[in-house]
Amino acid sequence: MSNTIKVFVPRDTAAIAVGANAVADAITQEAAHQHCDIELVRNGSRGMLWLETLVEVETPTGRIAYGPVEPDDVPGLFSAGFLQGQPHALWKGLTEEIPWLKNQERLTFARIGITDPLSLADYQAHGGFAGLNKALTMTPSAIVEEVTASGLRGRGGAAFPTGIKWKTVLETASEQKYIACNADEGDSGTFSDRMLMEGDPYTLIEGMIIAGLAVQATYGYVYLRSEYPYAIETLEEAIRRARDAGWLGQNVRGSGRAFDMEVRVGAGAYICGEETSMLESLEGKRGLVRAKPPLPAIKGLFGKPTVINNVVSLASVPIILARGAAFYQNYGMGRSTGTLAFQLAGNIRHGGLVEKAFGVSLHELLYDYGGGSASGRPLRAVQVGGPLGAYLPSSKWKAPLDYETYIKLSAMIGHGGIVAFDDTVDMARMAEYAMDFCAVESCGKCTPCRIGSVRGAEVIQKIRNNDQRETQVMLLRDLCDTMMAGSLCALGGMTPYPVLSALEYFPEDFGLPSSEVAGTQIA
Repeated sequence: MSNTIKVFVPRDTAAIAVGANAVADAITQEAAHQHCDIELVRNGSRGMLWLETLVEVETPTGRIAYGPVEPDDVPGLFSAGFLQGQPHALWKGLTEEIPWLKNQERLTFARIGITDPLSLADYQAHGGFAGLNKALTMTPSAIVEEVTASGLRGRGGAAFPTGIKWKTVLETASEQKYIACNADEGDSGTFSDRMLMEGDPYTLIEGMIIAGLAVQATYGYVYLRSEYPYAIETLEEAIRRARDAGWLGQNVRGSGRAFDMEVRVGAGAYICGEETSMLESLEGKRGLVRAKPPLPAIKGLFGKPTVINNVVSLASVPIILARGAAFYQNYGMGRSTGTLAFQLAGNIRHGGLVEKAFGVSLHELLYDYGGGSASGRPLRAVQVGGPLGAYLPSSKWKAPLDYETYIKLSAMIGHGGIVAFDDTVDMARMAEYAMDFCAVESCGKCTPCRIGSVRGAEVIQKIRNNDQRETQVMLLRDLCDTMMAGSLCALGGMTPYPVLSALEYFPEDFGLPSSEVAGTQIA
C-alpha cells in the first residue's frame, strides 16, 4: 500500500494571483527536504477566494484544509504535521464541513476543487461522461425533450429556455450545424465561467458533445476571452486529451456519431459577449451586432443553424442527462429550476463562488456567505447581473433570486454576478459610469446606444452639478426610454437599468428628494 500523501494546491487564476504557484513550489521543496513522499495535485479552486491559497491534504478521515497559505507558512505547516491533518493556525478542518461549502447545492460545480482538472480518469471516477454515455443511447429529439423538461434556462443573462433553442436548431434542416459556446465572460464581478474551464473543463466538453448530439451538429467552438490565459491553456489541453481518448472526433466512443471542437480566442471587446457579435468575430469580422431576424438558431455561424449557449448553461447539461430532468427540476422555484453559481465580489468580506438553488435571497448571500462588507461599514447597494444590472437597495435584498421575481423588480439575475457597495458609494457617479461604460464598449452600429450613452453621461454630469436639475432628470428618463426601445441589443437596451435604479432608489445622491423621482420605472 502506498504511503504517498496527496496535497492539493489550486491552479485557478485567483489562487495564482495571490501566490499559489509559489506555495506549490515551497511545498514541493519542503517535502523533498524532509524526505516526505507527496503527490502534488493542482486542482481547481473551491470558490472560497478569501482563503486562497487554500491547501488541502488527503487524510483517512477526508481532506483537511489550510488557508490562506503563504510560501513562508509552509515550513511551519510541515513542523505542525499538516501532512497528517494536524492543527495549525491556518487549519480549517474538514473541507467538506466548512459551512460555506456544506450549505451549497453544488450540481454544475460538483467536481470543482475535488478532481485534477486534466485527468480523464479522475473525471470519470467522479461521475464524468455518465450523461454523455446515456445521450449516446438516445435519439436527438429525446435528448432535447430531456433538457426541455428540466426547465434549464440560459445562464448567460437572457434566461431563454435551453430546450426551445435546441429544438429550433434540431428542426432546421441543414447539412452543417454548429455549437457555439459563449465564454466571453466580460461582466464585472463574474468569474464562474473561468473557474469552471480552469477547474473542470471536461464538464463543458461533455455538455457541448451532448448539445451536438441533440441537434445533429458536428462541430463546436468555444469563444474565449484573451484575458483568460490559464483557461485557454487548460481547455485546449483537455480537448486534446478528450480527442486522443475518443470522446471527440469522427466516431465518438465508437458510436458512429461525430463531434469535434476547438477554442477561438477573442480580443477583449465586451460587445462580443452579445451572441451575434460573437458570431461575427468567430467568422473573422469586426464584432458588430446583427439585426434579428434571422435568429442564430436558424441562420447563425457561417449562415448555418447554431446553438449558442454560455459555459454554465452547457456545463449544466451533463448532470441533467445523467440524473434525469426530474432530479434537476427538484431544485429552484417556479420557472427558475436548478441552481446558479452566484459570484460575490466588490466590497464583501468573503468573496467567491456560491452555487445555490434559485430562491436564495441576496441577504443570505451577502451575510450568511459574504460575511458583510470588507470595510466593516454598512452595505448600501448591490448590483446584480453585471454592469447592465440594476442597483438594489437593502429593502429588496430579501426577495427570492429567481427570474420572474427579479423581472417584477425591474432587475435581472443575469450571469449571477453580485457586486456589493458600502455606504460610502456615490450612486450618481455609478449611474454616470454605466453610461460611460456603454459609450466605450458600444459597437457603434445603432444610434441609441452609440450616441445615447454619450449624451446620458453628459446629462448625469449636469444633474450632479445642479445645472437645470429637474429638466435634466426628465431628459435622462426620456433618453433611457429611447435606449431601451430603440437599441439593437442588450448593451444599449439595458444600460438604463443601473441608471434608473440608482435614480429611483438613491435620489439623494443626485441632489433630489424622493418625491421628484417617485414612480420611476425601469421597464
